[in-house]
Amino acid sequence: MADNQNPPGLDGVIAAAKAQAPGRGLPPVHLWDPPNCGDIDIVIRKDGLWFHEGSPIGREALVRLFSTVLRKDPDGFWLVTPVEKMRIEVEDAPFIATRVDRVGDALRFTTNVGDEVEAGPDNAIRVDVGEDGEPRPYLHVRRGLEALIARPVFYELIELAEERQTPEGLALGVASNGAWFAVGAPGAHQL
Repeated sequence: MADNQNPPGLDGVIAAAKAQAPGRGLPPVHLWDPPNCGDIDIVIRKDGLWFHEGSPIGREALVRLFSTVLRKDPDGFWLVTPVEKMRIEVEDAPFIATRVDRVGDALRFTTNVGDEVEAGPDNAIRVDVGEDGEPRPYLHVRRGLEALIARPVFYELIELAEERQTPEGLALGVASNGAWFAVGAPGAHQL
């Protein structure tokens, strides 16, 4: 049920996010359809740091709180409450995968905002190539939101990778929860 008593703007986002009871999981932002209240000067930089009005948001708990009401729509990234939504800027991916652990047959990632995500059919790993020619690996976290896999974590994935024949040729990849993900272009590891 919407709480129309929340103040507008950034304070409203904080109040709405805090209203989510502990232990109940993430707020159902995908179900909310509030009016667009415009842009708010929040930027998530490529390195995963969150800025408000040009200054870093130094409180990790506040960044975590905002991350729970973040939504990706076809027209951009939004902080969403039951009564309003405000567009923010995301330079690359909104999260950074800072750790990976092998748990049984799963690869479990931890993000910079505390999410734990197991790669698998619903949370794919994909690798793009950046303008500099370097790999840019990503993990799907939830509802279209991704985490850039930090370089040290990507190196761990490469250590876990095995060769597999694909229709395009031999490729290195990792398996998790019954899915296999290439971590490089076919033949790239043979150069």
